[in-house]
Amino acid sequence: MIVRRIATCLSAILLISSPAAAQNAGVSQGNVTRATLSNGLRVVIVRDPLAPVVTVYDNYLVGADETPAAFPGMAHAQEHMAFRGCSGVDADQTAAIFAQLGGDGDADTQQTITQYFETVPAPDVGIALRLDAACMRNIVDSQAQWLQERGAIEQEVAQDLSNPTYKAFSRIIADAFAGTPYAHDALGTRPSFQRTTGRLLKQFYRKWYAPNNAILVIAGDIDPSKTLALVRSTYGSIPRRAVPKRPQIRLHPVHSESFVLDSDQPYSLVLIGYRLPGSSDRDFAAARILSDVLASQRADLYGLVPQGKALYAGFQIASYPKASLGLTIGALPPNGDASGFVTQAKQILAAYAKNGVPAELVDAAKRSEIAQSEFNRNSIADLADTWSHALADEGRSSPDDDVNAVRSVTVDQVNAVLRRYIVDSGAITATLIPKPSGKAVASKGFGGTEKTTTPPKKPVLLPIWARAELAKVAVSPSTLSPSDETLPNGIRLIVQPETASQTVTVSGEVRHNDLLQTPAGKDGADDVLTQLFTYGSTSLDRLAFQKALDDIAAQETAGTHFSLHVLTERFDRGMQLLADNLLHPGLPADAFTVVQKQTSDAQAGVLQSPDYLRQRAIDRALYPAGDPALRETTPQTISSLTLDDVKAYDRAVFRPDMTTIVVIGDISPSAARATVEKWFGEWKAQGMKPQTDLPAVPPNKASANVVPDAQRVQDEATLVENVGISRTDPDYYSLELGDHVLGGGFYATRLYHDLRQEGGLVYFVSNRLAAGKTRSTYSVSYGCDPPNVSKARALIQRDLRAMQTSNVSPGELQQAKAILLRQLPLQEASEDEVADGLASRATQDLPLDEPHRAALKYASLGANDIRDAFSKWLRPQDFVEVVQGPPPG
Repeated sequence: MIVRRIATCLSAILLISSPAAAQNAGVSQGNVTRATLSNGLRVVIVRDPLAPVVTVYDNYLVGADETPAAFPGMAHAQEHMAFRGCSGVDADQTAAIFAQLGGDGDADTQQTITQYFETVPAPDVGIALRLDAACMRNIVDSQAQWLQERGAIEQEVAQDLSNPTYKAFSRIIADAFAGTPYAHDALGTRPSFQRTTGRLLKQFYRKWYAPNNAILVIAGDIDPSKTLALVRSTYGSIPRRAVPKRPQIRLHPVHSESFVLDSDQPYSLVLIGYRLPGSSDRDFAAARILSDVLASQRADLYGLVPQGKALYAGFQIASYPKASLGLTIGALPPNGDASGFVTQAKQILAAYAKNGVPAELVDAAKRSEIAQSEFNRNSIADLADTWSHALADEGRSSPDDDVNAVRSVTVDQVNAVLRRYIVDSGAITATLIPKPSGKAVASKGFGGTEKTTTPPKKPVLLPIWARAELAKVAVSPSTLSPSDETLPNGIRLIVQPETASQTVTVSGEVRHNDLLQTPAGKDGADDVLTQLFTYGSTSLDRLAFQKALDDIAAQETAGTHFSLHVLTERFDRGMQLLADNLLHPGLPADAFTVVQKQTSDAQAGVLQSPDYLRQRAIDRALYPAGDPALRETTPQTISSLTLDDVKAYDRAVFRPDMTTIVVIGDISPSAARATVEKWFGEWKAQGMKPQTDLPAVPPNKASANVVPDAQRVQDEATLVENVGISRTDPDYYSLELGDHVLGGGFYATRLYHDLRQEGGLVYFVSNRLAAGKTRSTYSVSYGCDPPNVSKARALIQRDLRAMQTSNVSPGELQQAKAILLRQLPLQEASEDEVADGLASRATQDLPLDEPHRAALKYASLGANDIRDAFSKWLRPQDFVEVVQGPPPG
């Protein structure tokens, strides 16, 4: 079973360094150019020609550590306020610029850094830099703007406090790092935000937001010398400022503690925390390798899973400069023996401390870390993030420093860290126990009485330096030109050569529909089969198969969606293992018994979880009785399965003539085809192709339900309805374009502007048209305090009715087109995203160049097209409303 990652477990590492001497020219080394401006701003430019795209990271060396006493969220609040107005650019202009650049920009506050980052088409990098520099010059921090933003940031606090895992992690770090700034994260608290003022924010800004306290990282398809000249002209005149001394980190002894929290998750969760060396410690690389060893599927912790003693078991590390937090993680059935897991996990770690960790697992971990540095080059955004993490988080000169440190780690060093730090006397144990809150309850709805519409807000006049360039909205040519062929056995093979790294990525899809292909009474067969794929093949058992992957530092998953990440030189062996796992799964009888019970026990928890009950309430309201979407997997259906049932499901679903394989990376189409045919060529289909398209459904009726969730302090509301349109209907493009008038551009689009920027009612609001071949839905989701649910819904319905009755303004139309058209090159800046996109389009019977074709259609549409499509297809009065959390006010 896949368990959700621990919320907010961020790596946040302090960088303390003195300003470097000014350099007159950038220093280039390979594809990396470095410079330090006269004002102290350090600049790193990394050229990557993967796509005509650039990612910019402004890293300020300030975070939760530097917040004033009694104001733990000050750095976080300042990050929010940067979007409310900076030097020469107000909140509306900021939002409009980000939206028209493609909408791919954000920020985060960590323990020791605050990052502002955006990914934009390469020709627009100057605008992104100009906007970032405006905030380095000055952030307005007005009291009026803060009072508006405070509502949104308090909703973010409520969202995280509704997450039991976040609450457990927060308490663990408070105990592990008591008496230090690490004892609180960057989020902040409602009381502290109530005390915060615009004046206090401005004081914080003036102390820490300075060019000599920042590192600018730029990665992508750019000319380094021209980009450096642009940086100098944009940032060079910003004055440096004296930066205060940073708080001292004085660690105190950790005292063992255990606590229990209620949870709304479908499983019990155990977290055992240990303090480990920080990133500035010479033992940090050994601690990282230790974490990887303990997390290995060949290690004894994970071995509790095939023994039937846990649904998941592993290890993670969250890093800080002077110390890190290591976490043993165990997921159990709702009524699982949590204390027994704690005992067994500690016994496993004690045995490793006594006997030493396996040397072969240390070697495997080192190979994996080194290979990952190569995989990171397959995404421009990941490349910029990797450099930012190394320089700003860890204080390195390059990501290569981490790689070189890993290369030198020895088994003795790993064992020394284990024996010194993983000790019972310093263990902090959290146990999260599911507490069902009750089934969905029908309600009268919370829509309010707002029925009026409002005219679009006045157009936003952009700054002159952004106006001309952003007015140019054109369809960019695609950089992709994949080969596309069908092999003799029916496999569709798509290959896109790339040279960003010496790696190959494989993404595959088996077209299927478990709702239609699972025999009656056999629900859950797909879940059991998915877990059994992790037990290897008929030729290699679970441990041998994982060792074979470790030997080549490859990452592989098998199932109806399968994948492989492998170094180019190991591509043939990687594909051999993938084919062996996919075509000849081991499906051992003893493993089936264990997996069947685990899946049954886990499903018992799922059926009582608020998340499941919310989705179930939605499905029952959307679909008629007897619809396949209402099939339900229960512990009883899972327990009734036999191994032969699972094998029969495997044979029925996995067919070459229903399979698409996409290969992207450092390989030619001919070489990829030869390897695929070598290992997949003997795979043959039997019988007729199965039906995988669900029948169309009639329009739903309006309804409202509340799903109680005692662990949440914030409600999560979902408004959704069936839409009669299909993905291939010409009106799809009009609806999608109009949907980007409503959302997709933060404050620049209607829903965020009305619900968050102006109303302060929500932290997030998302809208989505999910269109398929035979059935489609339109939905809006948002998170807010219970008293705000009805107010937010009223505004949403008002905005939707306005889309049906009035034309969007010329400025909104141009902006929606800019968002969608500038997203086209951004979608090609990650090999994973390209591969998954090609596989998905092939499975949906869409042209491989559908994004480019869609862009041409968006460019040709007008305001009338949007109004007519919204009027024809959407029914704001017929939303199914489901609210999860406390009863709305």
